Amino acid sequence: MVKAIWIKTARRGAMKASSRVRCITDAGLEGNANQGGKRQITIIEEENWQAMMDELGADLAPWQRRANVMVSGFPLKESKGRVLQLGEISIRIEGETRPCERMDEALPGLREAMKPEWRGGVYGRILNDGTIKVGDTVRWREE
Repeated sequence: MVKAIWIKTARRGAMKASSRVRCITDAGLEGNANQGGKRQITIIEEENWQAMMDELGADLAPWQRRANVMVSGFPLKESKGRVLQLGEISIRIEGETRPCERMDEALPGLREAMKPEWRGGVYGRILNDGTIKVGDTVRWREE
């Protein structure tokens, strides 16, 4: 299930929480600073985030990962090339989102904690226009 949605208002800018976001084919999320290319949307797993917080003894808000969407109950590990369905939106997973130094700015040790098991999440391309909403179902689409 889609648990949370955030829009990056500017590069290195604030992440704005939203209950829904409009997606544009092969461009990305409406209002998001990152448009086009392979990294049109980034997605993390709630369970991985909580495991990292438990390991680090912290309670950092998940928006600080700077991903666009958090899903729950749906593993994303080793999913490159697959098509993920979030509600009415299809996303081709292009790869693992590797953690950068900004993660340690948010919480020392977070970057290292994200490295194994695709814990930093995934990124992908938007394949159709539509809307993602908090509460939407998540599934793999067979091609």
